[in-house]
Amino acid sequence: MNENPPTSGPGRVAQRRRTRKAIVDAAMGLIAQGVNPSINEIAEAADVARRTVYLHFPTLDQLLLDATVGLVSADADAAIERAETDDPRERLAILVTALTDNIRESLPMGRRLVKLTVDAPPPEQGQPRRGFRRIGWIEWALEPLRDRLSASAFEDLVSQVALVIGWEAFIVLTDVRGLEPEDARELCTRAAVALVDAAVRDR
Repeated sequence: MNENPPTSGPGRVAQRRRTRKAIVDAAMGLIAQGVNPSINEIAEAADVARRTVYLHFPTLDQLLLDATVGLVSADADAAIERAETDDPRERLAILVTALTDNIRESLPMGRRLVKLTVDAPPPEQGQPRRGFRRIGWIEWALEPLRDRLSASAFEDLVSQVALVIGWEAFIVLTDVRGLEPEDARELCTRAAVALVDAAVRDR
């Protein structure tokens, strides 16, 4: 009988996935507490060696990116599941609130996210660098309008709302305009609703 653990195969793959998840979950937990964690802090929270963290994530920025996206995604997905309205304006307000509940603490991570996007290798022609989740959430919020707008008008509205919901908008409003995060959230919601009203009015 071979008593040595396998170095490959389904068992090894599953173990790597569990380890990776433990690392990301540990980073998410620290970020949720308002901590801008180091590799050492994440490794300690995940109960793994520092070397193990680097095996899964070559850079701290990449790990924090995954953790930040995971944290925000979990909040948004949960809010969408709880939503009981077909009003796109109310849906947008729910989405913005979910995305910005911890914005004051996670805004530094958002700045890193934008930097990583800018520094990333160019994507294939016609493909976005990131934002697939955000577009899916926006499409969910606007879905009640799909039958009221032409296909092109609906896609334009999704793109317009994407301009005012997300890290980029919050960074502009807080860093360039000097708004408090709570005020930035309210303004983003008003801007998104105004775009909906204009699209419905002009159809």
